[in-house]
Amino acid sequence: MSQPLPFYTAEKQFFKKELSLVNGKLLRLSMLRLAVFLSLAFCTWFFFGNIKILVPILVSGIALFLYLVSIYSDLKLLKKKTQKLIKINQLEINVLDGDVSSLDFGNEFINPSHDYSYDIDLFGKGSLFQYINRTSLATGKEQLASVLSENSIDSILDKQEAIQELSSKPKWRQNFSATGSLIHDEVTIKTIINWLHQHQAFVPKIMRILPNIFAVFSIIVFALNYFDFVSNFGLAIWFFIGLGITGAYVMKINNLYLHANKAKDTFKQYHQLLSLIEKEEFKSDLLKQKQEEIKTDVKKASEIFLEFSKILDAFDQRNNMIIGIFANAFALRDLHHCYKIEQWMHTHLKKVESWFEVIAFFDAQNSLANFNFNHPTFSFPKLVGINNSIVAENIGHPLLSEKKRVTSSVTINNEEFFIITGANMAGKSTFLRTVSLSIVMANIGLPVCAKSFSYSPIKLITSMRTTDNLSEDESYFFSELKRLKYIVDAIEKDNYFIILDEILKGTNSTDKAIGSKKFVKKLVGSQSTGIIATHDLSLCEITAELPQVKNYYFDAEIINDELHFDYFLKDGVCKNMNASFLLKKMEIV
Repeated sequence: MSQPLPFYTAEKQFFKKELSLVNGKLLRLSMLRLAVFLSLAFCTWFFFGNIKILVPILVSGIALFLYLVSIYSDLKLLKKKTQKLIKINQLEINVLDGDVSSLDFGNEFINPSHDYSYDIDLFGKGSLFQYINRTSLATGKEQLASVLSENSIDSILDKQEAIQELSSKPKWRQNFSATGSLIHDEVTIKTIINWLHQHQAFVPKIMRILPNIFAVFSIIVFALNYFDFVSNFGLAIWFFIGLGITGAYVMKINNLYLHANKAKDTFKQYHQLLSLIEKEEFKSDLLKQKQEEIKTDVKKASEIFLEFSKILDAFDQRNNMIIGIFANAFALRDLHHCYKIEQWMHTHLKKVESWFEVIAFFDAQNSLANFNFNHPTFSFPKLVGINNSIVAENIGHPLLSEKKRVTSSVTINNEEFFIITGANMAGKSTFLRTVSLSIVMANIGLPVCAKSFSYSPIKLITSMRTTDNLSEDESYFFSELKRLKYIVDAIEKDNYFIILDEILKGTNSTDKAIGSKKFVKKLVGSQSTGIIATHDLSLCEITAELPQVKNYYFDAEIINDELHFDYFLKDGVCKNMNASFLLKKMEIV
């Protein structure tokens, strides 16, 4: 596997050279277009009286000019994509250097009532989502948030295999992301899907052939009028007959156009992403399965999207007055295109939504694969039986830099509970989030920040950050009780790894000690597994009654009137607390 930093640096330099070449081509093409235009102007002036020479020159010159415009447009698109690729590689270089400031926080996905996401900072500033997210599409971003939040333990090995394969295709991933980042949807995919499902067909089946027949008769009427067999009045009657047929459906046509016009660019742009998925060769079962979902018996999904975008583009020309009036009067043009749009809907409606979902899937998976690519030292979890819930060697927090990260080795057996004590700032909360994030990452198929990590797949549920709910007139204590009740109800229905931080904080110390012991006994009695962090040392005494409970701690030392933390997980109960020292040190007391 490529090392990330050298890869990104080399790719950035490569695309910088490509951008320079593209800029040179654009400059030369601009000069050539100007030369052609000036030549046409000169020829028009020089051969103005000689139609036989001027017309062929103008026709060929205009054709050449339009061809050069087409090439110029393609090069402009290539320039934008190359600039995106440079930006993508620079972003990864910045991230590897610790700068994630330009990454999206994902604040819209923060949910205090979720099983774990709020407690472990899954979304928001400094979150796992911010660190991982490289999606280029709104639907891909939503899909990634859903994957991180789903709390599922299904098909973990398949997920790992897919992430590993995509991780080995960094150039394909970057090409996909750059292509996706050039897409600017006027409306959301959900809006387009709703329109396609809710549209009521109104064009009669006869419009499959009537516009063509009508156009042939119009040509005949024009010819008869030219040879004076049909008067101008007769031609006018035919004109109004055509407008009358179209006018009978004009309100429905306008309504269809309103939606179609907003969707045309989406289909034009998304066909490129479908094409990238179709052309790539995948080996993992999950990726092949997704690739199969966009296959059809007749055409490729990308071709079907492109075909629809062309139909919508042609329909959009109705705004041109000449086309809008005369083409409808003599060829029923709007009805012809409306029929084609409705036939496309009828044929492909059931598949379109799943095709958009496949695109969103790959966009989200690219982010996960990118995370794996950026962390070659992280380990993919090994799945084991139920005897050992977690066996981790040198596990650390994945979002801390390697220089700051302190790792610990830990084994948590099935139906065991750890009680973690320790001084303020000694590392308890970081450890809880380290274990929590490792479980979440393992369940979605990601490698974890550990030398090795074996576990029995298990869902996660936490209570680490409870707040007052003023809108519902709830106190902090009552909000915490509701959260604990939620956990108790959840573990009755399914198997969860439970992580709690300082339970019953909203009551007095005596009541807290009694209540905490009863709650721990309740959890142990339910044959659950988990970790509880606390400052209440009396809770550690419960190990005398319950062999399933074990005590661990994080220590702090005062050396030369300064606090020192080693952040190592140790066996036993913490004896050194630091609140009084800090109050004095900061001259608060």
